Amino acid sequence: MAIFMHAILPGVTAAQYDALNSALRDLPGDTFAGCLAHVAVTTDAGLQVFDLWESEEAMAAFTERLMPHAERAGFPSTGEPPQVLPVHNYWLPGA
Repeated sequence: MAIFMHAILPGVTAAQYDALNSALRDLPGDTFAGCLAHVAVTTDAGLQVFDLWESEEAMAAFTERLMPHAERAGFPSTGEPPQVLPVHNYWLPGA
């Protein structure tokens, strides 16, 4: 079942996000396997991430690869887990 994930990352800058994204793209294999859509938005307080995943297992596998790199990039720990919701329906225009 597809899931929607929303993470609020206070204090994270666009530069930190860009560096982390670049590091993840350089990893061997398909780091983003199972990610159907991804949006990152900067706010006055930091960064917010919105993802659509094909399954919670795909998101968990990505998170396992992500976390060591996020820590090295200086991402602060918020103590708040991301919000994860089951998806009732989704579609991608033009797909």
